[in-house]
This record gives sequence, C-alpha cells and structure tokens, in this order.
Amino acid sequence: MLKNEYQLDFFTNNDFVRLKCSKCGGFFWTRNQNRLTCGDMPCDTYTFIDNPVFKKKYELSEMREHYLNFFEERGHTRIDRYPVVARWRDDIYLTIASIADFQPFVTSGEVPPPANPLVISQPCIRLVDIDAVGKSGRHLTTFEMMAHHAFNNKDSEIYWKDRTVELCDELLDSLGADLNAVTYKESPWAGGGNAGPCLEVMIAGLEVATLVFMDLKEDESGSIAINNETYSKMDNYIVDTGYGLERFVCASKGSPTIYDAIFPSIINKLTEFAGIDHKLDDPEYASILAQNARLSGVLDISEKANVYAIRKKIANNIGTTVEKLTSIMEPVESVYAIADFTRCLTFMIGDGIIPSNVKSGYLARLLYRRTHKLMQDLNVKIPISEIVEMHIKNLPEYPEFKDKFEVIDDILYHEEQKFNATLKRGKRMVRDFAKEYKKQNEKIPLNKLIELYDSHGIPPEISKSVAKEYEVEVELPDNFHSLVADRHGKAEKKKIKEIPYKDKISKLPATKLMFYEELERLNFEAVVLDVFDDKVILDSTLFYPEGGGQPADFGTIIIGDIVLEVIGVEIIDDVVLHKIKGTIDKLYIKKGDIIIGKVDKIRRIAHTRHHTATHIINNSAKKVLGDHIWQTGAQKYTHSAHIDLSHYKRITQDELNEIELIANQVVMENRRNTIEIMERSEAEKKYGFVLYQGGVPSSKKIRVLKVGKDIEACAGTHCVSTGCVGPIKILKSERIQDGVERITYAAGDAAVLKCQELVQYLSESASVLNVSNNQLPSSVNRFFEEWKQFKKENVRLKDMLAQVKQKSMIENAIDINGISVITEEMPKLTDYDELTKIAGGFIKENGRVVIFISECDGVKIIVAASKDVVKKGINAGEIAKNMSLIVSGGGGGRADMARGGGTDISKMQEALDRGIEVLKGNFKE
Repeated sequence: MLKNEYQLDFFTNNDFVRLKCSKCGGFFWTRNQNRLTCGDMPCDTYTFIDNPVFKKKYELSEMREHYLNFFEERGHTRIDRYPVVARWRDDIYLTIASIADFQPFVTSGEVPPPANPLVISQPCIRLVDIDAVGKSGRHLTTFEMMAHHAFNNKDSEIYWKDRTVELCDELLDSLGADLNAVTYKESPWAGGGNAGPCLEVMIAGLEVATLVFMDLKEDESGSIAINNETYSKMDNYIVDTGYGLERFVCASKGSPTIYDAIFPSIINKLTEFAGIDHKLDDPEYASILAQNARLSGVLDISEKANVYAIRKKIANNIGTTVEKLTSIMEPVESVYAIADFTRCLTFMIGDGIIPSNVKSGYLARLLYRRTHKLMQDLNVKIPISEIVEMHIKNLPEYPEFKDKFEVIDDILYHEEQKFNATLKRGKRMVRDFAKEYKKQNEKIPLNKLIELYDSHGIPPEISKSVAKEYEVEVELPDNFHSLVADRHGKAEKKKIKEIPYKDKISKLPATKLMFYEELERLNFEAVVLDVFDDKVILDSTLFYPEGGGQPADFGTIIIGDIVLEVIGVEIIDDVVLHKIKGTIDKLYIKKGDIIIGKVDKIRRIAHTRHHTATHIINNSAKKVLGDHIWQTGAQKYTHSAHIDLSHYKRITQDELNEIELIANQVVMENRRNTIEIMERSEAEKKYGFVLYQGGVPSSKKIRVLKVGKDIEACAGTHCVSTGCVGPIKILKSERIQDGVERITYAAGDAAVLKCQELVQYLSESASVLNVSNNQLPSSVNRFFEEWKQFKKENVRLKDMLAQVKQKSMIENAIDINGISVITEEMPKLTDYDELTKIAGGFIKENGRVVIFISECDGVKIIVAASKDVVKKGINAGEIAKNMSLIVSGGGGGRADMARGGGTDISKMQEALDRGIEVLKGNFKE
C-alpha cells in the first residue's frame, strides 16, 4: 500500500507522528514521539496484566452496551446480530467477522445496507487457531466483534478514514485509556473478496481493534497485490471496523488470560471437576500464569511450532523448570480450551448447526471431538451439555439458546454415541495402518493422520497412542486441528464456467418469464428471436427452465402445420433456450416467426404440486422435529419428490406419520399461497435468513414465497393455494449422509397412485396368505415366527446329516503310507468358502489330507493337510495346482490349505485321481 493511504488530517491535527518499528520494520502512528516499537506482538509484551488500561472493570454485557451506546449517540443505528452460520452466503460456512454479514451484496453496492451508518456486536467463529486456544492466553474460537460500519459511494459519503480514527480515539478516551500509549499500525487487509488499507489499534501490547478502509475488490486483472491475490478499486468504499469485546474486557480487568476475564465461574467449576487448584489469589501461581501469558504472546504460540520448545524458553525466562511449568500449565490450558470450545458449540448448535461430516457440521464435530478428548484427559466426567448449559446461563442476552437447550442436549447426546462408536472402529483401523508402516520401518505421515480424521473421524491422539503400541512414530504437529479446520473453513471456489452460446445470446434481450404472471396458463404466442443448433429462443415463454430442484417443462412449439417437440429448457444470462428434439429445419422456423407454445399440462402440474408440497413438508418437519431443521437439497419429479433435511438422528415412523398428518392438514385448510418481489435487505429484515433454505439467489430483488407458515426465496412454479396440491403421501425416509435425512413423498395424482399401489401390495399379500387385509400383520408375524422355528430345525437336521456325512467320509478314507486321505465330490452348490470351512474342520485332527472337488460355476477344488502331515513333505498347493491343470484351470496356495479350479467339468474324476497320484509322489518316507 502507498504511504499516502495513511496520511490523515486527524493524525496531523492531533500531533501524531509516523514512525518505523525498530523490531519488525512496520510503520505506525503515535502521539509518543520517543516510541521505538509498534505495540504489536511480538515487538511488545503485554503490560495490561495486573495493570488494567481502562478506568474501571467491565463484564461482557457492560462493555458491549458501552460500545453500542457510544456509537448510537454518534448517529449509528444499532442492528441485531446475525447467526454464526452464514446462511446468506455460499462461499463461507461460518460468520468470521462482522463485515461477513454484508458480503457480497451490500459491500458490492448491489443491495443497500440495513442502516447507514450502523453499529453491531457480532458473534464470530474462527477455528484456524484452535490449537492455540488455552495456550496463548488470548486466542478464542468464538468471539464478539463489536463494529461500526459506514457504506460510502461516489454519490454519497457518510464518513471515511479521519472520522473512523477519531471515533476510535474518542471511544478509548471514554474508557479512560492513556491515549499516548495507543498506536495505530499500518497493515493492508484482505478477506471475503475485498481488501483495503488498515490500521491495527494497539494498547498495552494487545491489539484491541482493526480499522479497515475497504475500497478494493478481487479482480484477476487488478494491479494491486495483497496476500497473493490481485485487486482493483471499487466504486463504493466501506468503513469496516472490528473491536474485540473479549479483549476489551480482559484489558479492563488486567486478567492473566482472556479466559479468566470472560468466564471465570465456568473456569472455576471446570478446575474443580478436574481436581486442579486454580487460585488466582495465590501470588506465586498467579505470577506464573501472568508471565506465561506474556511470553506465550511474544513467542506466538498460534503458529506451527513445537509447544515443548516454546514452553522451555518460557520456563527459562520465568526461572523454573520446563517440567514444573508444564505440570502447572497443561491442565489449566485444557480447562481454558474446554471453556472456550463449549461456548463455541453453544453458538454453533444454538444457531442451528448439526454436527456432521460436511460443511459447517464438520467444524462443529471437529470442535466437539476435541472437547471430548480434552475432558477425557482431565477425567472430567460431566456431559458436555452440562457445560453448555452453564454458558447459556451466563448469556442472558441470548434467550433463544435457553429455549433450544432441550434439543441442544439431545444433539450432544447423540454426537457422543456416534463418537464412541467411531473410537471402537478407529482403533482397529489404526492398528492395521501401524502394522503396515512398521513393516516399512516408516512413521505414519501427517497426510495419513488427516485422512484418518477426515474420512473416519479418528482423533490424532488415538492414532498416536495405538501406533505407539507397535513402536511406530507419527508425524503429529502441535497445530494439527488448526490445519484441519483451515482445510474445511471455506466452501470450494466455484469454477467460472464458460457461458455456452455466449456470442449468440449476448445481444439478445432477457426473455419475459410469463409463468410467474400467469400461473395456470399453459398456451401462449411468442416471437422467435433466434434459432441455432437444436435451440429456439423466444421473446417470452411459459416454459419453465430447469432450476431450484425443479425439472424443466416439456411441450411443443407450433408454427403453421409444423410441430416441434420441446424436450429441455434452460436459462443462461436471463435468456431462455428451448431444446428441440431432432434437427431443426430452418426453412420452417426462423427469426421473426410467431409461434404457438403448448406446455405439457400433466408434467407441469405434477412438478408444481410437488414443489409446493416440498415447502409444506419442510415446515411440517420443523414442527415435529425442531427448528434446527434446515433444507440442504430437494428434487421434484412427476411421480414423487424428495427433500433433504439436516437432522442429528433417524426419523421414526411415528414422526413421519405426524409430519404427513400436519402436511395434509395444511392442504385441507386451502390457504392461499402468496408471492412478493422484495428488496433483498427488506426481505431479510422482515423474515430472516430462513429465506435461503433453498439456496442463495444472487440478485438485488428476491421472490418471496409464502406457503402456509413456510417462507422462502423461491423461483419455482407453485399452486395458487395449498388445497391445489392434493393429498400428500410420505413414502419413506433414509439417511443419505451423517446429519442429513431424506424424506421422499408424492403429491396430488401421484400420491393417489402411490396409495393405490400400496393397497394393491397389501391386498395381494393378504390373498397369498388367504386372510383379510386387517389380519395381515398378525398372520405375517405368525408365519415369520413359524419360519424361524423351521429354520432352527432345518439347521439342526443339517448338522445331524453333516455329522453322518463326516463320519461316512472318515470311514471311506483311503490310507496312503499311514496318512488318512479323504476325497469327495461335493454337492454342486458348495462354494469355495464353504468347502474351505468343511475341509478346515477335518484337518484339526492329525494325519489327514482332504481333497474336495465340486461343480459350482465350473470346477472348484480345495486341498487341505494337517500340520503334522505338512511337516512330512505334503504340499496342498502342489496338489491343487496339478489337479487344476486337468480341468483346464489353475490353482495353488499354502502347504496346509490351497484352492484351484477350471472349466472342464467332464474331467472331475480324472482330477481327483491326479490328486491321489501327486499325493503318493510327494510323500517322503
């Protein structure tokens, strides 16, 4: 960034000087002309510990209110916080900063902000420093970013750099800070597709705020480079600030760590459960904590580093041994981490994230399992939900969490069951890996540990512990969980697809979408704008293009006596392309022609009913299963439809029945469905982010659909009223992935047909048993019980016959030089596994060789020899190999057990004879 980006009138008018840090070389602004360092870690140490920087101590709620009031008094509108799961975005999963609330549509200028200027205290989650939590004394996975924002453009400026810094200075002054101790460090910022010059605000060695002047956007052809990305100037420019609520509270109290400052009661409870003597009123103990926190910050424990090496340096500086420091710090650091992680889980699950293997659910599961392991190591045996409940009691400003605690508790209980099952499977899997790496005399690499965690949920500590049993090392860095979280923190970047037919459609006007205005009309007239390949473009259309989980309409386009069959419809850059079956003869249809379009009525109505039914099922599922339900996908067909819902356990049949009943009650109420075209910001303010269950539309205005109590942004075709959907029949539910349940259903005519089909199955089944339909369950149960008894009896009789057969085989065995040789042509249906099992039973006795041959998809051969016979030189593999050659095949194996086979079933007896010959030849006196 250029120097003049930071040449502010405010600095000049208030006697600031621009200095260069003697340690890091960065530039900063200060009132203290004699200052040598920038105030940032590691150039400066913490000086606020036991020496608060503000005039009074604040709790979280007090500091938050002071900040919000301060900016309200200065013309900012207070707005409510957004969820910690970024429902309004498809590029990130979690709300990582207050500005994330307004990206990309507000920051791009496409959508007006909810207020301007505004102030907010936004809970945020960042897991990239998860391994530093507890150790550094300042890192958190969840934190509140107090922020004020101003959205400027070339036509209207609210305020810019000078006023932003002035407000920051005034705020610090209102808290009683020594303004001569404050530094403003120059540091370019980038994130979420935007960037700009930035001032980091430091006091007492602690970064308390970041003032970003966002005036850049990501641009591949841009000329400004930041963090390996290129940017160009935006027309609009935004004040993007972030003040750390928890850091302000910590600085006001002078606490040794941020954890002791923000949830001391929970820290005390956890140390009590863990049997740790955590007494901050003990001068020696408090001094060690304080010195450790100061030095941990200087050494930047958040980076990829060897924690033991860092701790050794700290111990030397404190004047103690690394062993003593470790014995004090490790348990309390685990307590700090547990307290922070459980607060983060409270926000995650409270805002609707279900632990799973994908997206935000993956990050919640990562956090849960890390917490579980830390509690296990400390022998803290209370449920995680009990700690979450403590946090909820400490967060009265979030009453929604208290209302949801019953569901949160159930989610955490089921997650524990899943984790315990994972650990049992995982230990077996790691043993197998350890054996393989031991053979190769190699340690298990980091990428393998990440794969074991990612794909199978096996914690790295378990991998390390199991590998140690086999004397195998593992490559396990101290920032393992941070690396994993970083890999899963963002959605995969969408590849920019080449627009098909770009040259042909770029000059065409947007197609008028008549199906939104005339919901029940199916015939129309339109003008042909272009014809190419198998595509026809019209000025307007009633054909619905595929999108939003709804397939395209089919039908016909008629011109004169020519009928063209429409077999696909898509929309590209607001232009609708109609795909025609076969080859278009341009002699019959050309630009300027007027056509008649006819939409397939049966297909359209089926899709429309199923789409409206999807909204009804979604809302009914929420009523039965809970508000955490979130649509993750849907698809409609003519014969049925399905919706995928986030849920932490299997849906029971009773729950499905209740969902179906509520859905049909909504149908029978025949409520009118309404559609509003609304400004995006207005719709979000009125209805919240539940609008985006079906996906995030990329437009300034959105189409808001109300179906009963369900309200979503939706671009599909819908029934005029719920009654037009007809009956809804739920067909089944299934788990398509962990944390996602799919409900399949049919609506309208399709539901009636499915019901008739089910009744037909019922009647045919009852007819087979010669009972009435209502007697079918009891009759099936009776027959099933009888079948089980017959099956047991069948097994008993088979065992008896097998014993008789075995006895007969032994009696008919031939003796070759004192070896009992059992040869038998087995039944045709006997496969290799069964032959092997039977042969294995015979050779438990000494002095036996078994040769079995069977016709089963060709010829199958098994040869087995008891251990004492093998020692005499008999080789089952050699016998099997030679026998297989006779039947035009191949075989071999171990000396005690081998198999073979071939295709020539006419020579099975000859193969048996060859086996005896080889056996006689192999035998050694």
